[in-house]
Amino acid sequence: MIETTTGRTTTEEPTTGDEQVHFETHSKWTTGLCGCCEDPSNCLVTTFCPCITFGRNAEIIDKNAVSCACSGLVFMVLSYVGVPCLYSFTYRSKLRGQHSLPEHPCADCCVHCWCLHCALCQEYRELKNRGLDPSIGWAANAERMNKVGAMAPPVVEQGMPR
Repeated sequence: MIETTTGRTTTEEPTTGDEQVHFETHSKWTTGLCGCCEDPSNCLVTTFCPCITFGRNAEIIDKNAVSCACSGLVFMVLSYVGVPCLYSFTYRSKLRGQHSLPEHPCADCCVHCWCLHCALCQEYRELKNRGLDPSIGWAANAERMNKVGAMAPPVVEQGMPR
């Protein structure tokens, strides 16, 4: 039997005979849901204006498909109605999908419904811990990735080629 110690959840899949093979399925969140004090400045921003943190996270998670301002504005409007979690939890699901994170401690919708501010802070810290800084925006992160030799997102030309 092969065991891994990489901090990832593993599963076992039977092969021929008594041999077992482990496949990595999920990496762990780098910080806990209630670790807001690990980044006090973001914690303050999120406490008083969660639409800023959400907009920053959404821009990075969507790879600039939707701007920080647009996402934040939608979040703010839904906050006035009392249901920003119906929009924001979808981005937690996208983030989990991009980084193979477990749905922990409960379903994404429940986390955003009951612990919205903590969830936004955790997602912000997760992006930072994975080398992306939501506070500088997608363009600056892409430029930074180019400088360190990482693969940058493809540039899409406007218009229709002939």
